[in-house]
Amino acid sequence: DGEVHINELKNGNAETFWNPTSEVRRQRLKRHIVLFEEQTDFESERLWQHVTSAINKGDQHKATQEKFVLEEEQRNAARERRENGTEWKPLLFRHDTMTDEWHYKYEDLRPWDPLNDIAQFEKNGILQTMERHLSTRMSNHKTTCINDQITRHKRSAKDCRRRKTSDQPSNHSQNTESSCSTPESVQELSDDDGEYLGFESLCAQCGKEMNHLKEIHSAVLSLQRAQQDIHR
Repeated sequence: DGEVHINELKNGNAETFWNPTSEVRRQRLKRHIVLFEEQTDFESERLWQHVTSAINKGDQHKATQEKFVLEEEQRNAARERRENGTEWKPLLFRHDTMTDEWHYKYEDLRPWDPLNDIAQFEKNGILQTMERHLSTRMSNHKTTCINDQITRHKRSAKDCRRRKTSDQPSNHSQNTESSCSTPESVQELSDDDGEYLGFESLCAQCGKEMNHLKEIHSAVLSLQRAQQDIHR
C-alpha cells in the first residue's frame, strides 16, 4: 500500500507507477496472525524472532549468526533422527515421489463460490472455508429425513405386494390391489424423487433448505448464461 516508482537507468528519469489513495489504504486486507505467546516453537515468527530482530536493527552480522544457529540445530536434529532410525512425519505436507515436490495436505482447489463461501481461515494449521449455507449438519438432517421416508415407503410397498399375492381372489383383494399405487422399483429412488413419488412432505427445515437450493441453482444458471454471452 505504498508508492512504487519506475527508474529509467539510461536517462535517469523517474516515473510514479503506483500511488495508492487514502481510500485504497483503508480497504487493504487486515492481517490476522496468531498471538506470539500462543505460537509453538516451530512457527515462523517465534522460530526466526532473533533473526528478524537483528534485520530490523540493521545488524546484518548478527542476523547471519542467528540464521546459522537455527540451521545448525536443524542439521543436528536431522542427523539424530537418521542415527536413531526415526522417520520424520510432516504434519501438514505430503511428499509427491513422482515430482519430488511437497504439497499441502488440506489444499482445496475448488473454485470460490461467491454465493456460498464467506471467508477462508486457518485453524490448527488447516485452511478451512466458512460457508453461508449447506452445512454438514443440514445435509445430514436432510439425508436422515429422506431415508426415513424411503424406509416407510418400502415397508408400504412390501405390504402391498404381500396383499397382491394373496391366495384369496375376491372383490376385497381386487380393491386392495387397485388401491396400491406404490412403485415397484423403490430401491432405485434418488433423494430428489421423494416429492414427485408421493413421499410425505419434507420437514419444514428440509423444505426451506430445498427452496433455497433451487434459488441458488437458478442464480448460478443465470450467471452461466451471462458468462456465455460475454464469451460470444
